[in-house]
Formats: sequence, C-alpha cells, structure tokens
Amino acid sequence: MKPIRWSGEDDHYFGPLTYCRDKFNNMAIVLGSGDGEEYAGCRLRASGFGHTFVLALPAVIRPWRKKIVVPEWSVNGTADRLGRDWYWQHEEREYGFSYGCDTGGIGGGGFLQVFYGYEINGGPTHQRWSCFTPWNNWRHVRHSFYGLDGNHFWTASDESNRLMGSEDWQVRRDAEDACPSRTFSFTDFDGEQLTAKTRIEEREWHFGTGWFKWLAWFRKPLIRRSLDIDFSGETGKKKGSWKGGTTGHSIDMLPGELHEAAFRRYCDEHDMKFSGDCN
Repeated sequence: MKPIRWSGEDDHYFGPLTYCRDKFNNMAIVLGSGDGEEYAGCRLRASGFGHTFVLALPAVIRPWRKKIVVPEWSVNGTADRLGRDWYWQHEEREYGFSYGCDTGGIGGGGFLQVFYGYEINGGPTHQRWSCFTPWNNWRHVRHSFYGLDGNHFWTASDESNRLMGSEDWQVRRDAEDACPSRTFSFTDFDGEQLTAKTRIEEREWHFGTGWFKWLAWFRKPLIRRSLDIDFSGETGKKKGSWKGGTTGHSIDMLPGELHEAAFRRYCDEHDMKFSGDCN
C-alpha cells in the first residue's frame, strides 16, 4: 500500500506511514478518503504536539460521488464521443475533528472543526461544523481616534463598531475624516518625493467570547495603539512591480510616541528620508 503525500517536501515515508512536522501545532484525528491526485486513497491522520502522521488504509470508507447529467453534451456531440451524457463528481469524505491552538489572530485563540461527511471545496453543503472556541479567543470592544497631542477624539463602542449597517459605517467614516491628522514629506528609497498623512488610532480587546466573557475578569485587556499612514503615492521596494508596493497601512506605536516620532522611526526602518512637516 502506497503512502499518502501530505505536506510535500517535508514528508518522510515509512511503508504506508507518512510523517511530517506540523508547523501549525494542531490537534486532529481524521479518517478520510479522496479520489484526486493530492488526497487519493483512504487514510487516517493524527496530529499533535507539532507532529503529523498519516496512515494509508484499505477502502474503509469511499469518497462521496454524485452522478451529474449534462444536457449540453447531447447537443454539442460530446455524448456521442463519450457514449454518455453524464460524469461522476467525486469529493473527499472525512470523519473526525481538528483543533487549532493558534488562529493567528489577535491574542491567538483556538478554532475547532468537526467533520462528519463529504467535503465539497468552496461549496455551501459540505458536512462540517466549525467555530472559534469562546474560552480562548478575544473580542473587540473599542476603536478610538486620538488627536495631535494624543488626546482622545472619538470612540466607537463594540455595538457601533460592528459596522453592520450603513449608518454605523458612515458615523465611523465621518469621525475618521474629522480626526486631526498630520502630513509629512519624505524621500522614498528611489528618490521620489512623497507625502504621508498620519492618524492615531487605538483598539481594545477583552478575553473570552459568548458565555465565556467572564474570563476577562482574570486577564488584562489587549490594547494596541497604531499610526495609520496614508501615502500620496505607491511606496516600498516592490513598487512598480507586479507585486506592487503600498499606498497605506498601520504600524504599532511605541509608548510615548506621537505622529512625528513614530513616522520618523518608520522612515529609518524602510530606507526613507524624512523631510519635514507639511502642516
């Protein structure tokens, strides 16, 4: 029985067993079967503590399949050539669970998936249930803007910052436009003269979601103050290429920094020459 390819060049094969290091550090036990080049055959996967093992199995379970009739084939001659006007659609079938200990979001957190049938890639009918685990994820509770001297200007609470309605969105956009900002000139790494408009923002997260919001009593909130930078043109070492540069993004601010100090530091770190204040 041939081993099953899992991660590619990091795979190690021992008879029907495949081993690789798991950089995502997930916990999983999944019995699955596929009928494609990438996940062909039946297998049992076990992951944990940074390791993944995939054991090739006999056809304990078979891939899901559905007969698809294509009426157009009878019109364009395909049915005459193939001798049929249908084909089999094959999809993976999986049973088990997977738990990611670090979702990569704010503060990490966990993500649980339960598999109980076929997996149609990109389809709404796959048999899988998933959720962010509420006991170790963070919830966003505040988005604030600050003025030129770091003084508070405007705050959106959790309810208004969900931006579910057009009115909430417009209120936030109006506050952002009205928030005091500074504009600096600088010379990019290639000599191009550009300007950058900066604004101070701050976001806050509390620990626990849903029924586990009470866990926030035992954890300090996460607060991130950032400098939002809007450039007058494309900048960065990849500008002009197919990858492109950037026209704006945010950077974390250090304690005690205001607009100029944070942007000067950004210039030093990105081979830019600070020219002065345009205000």
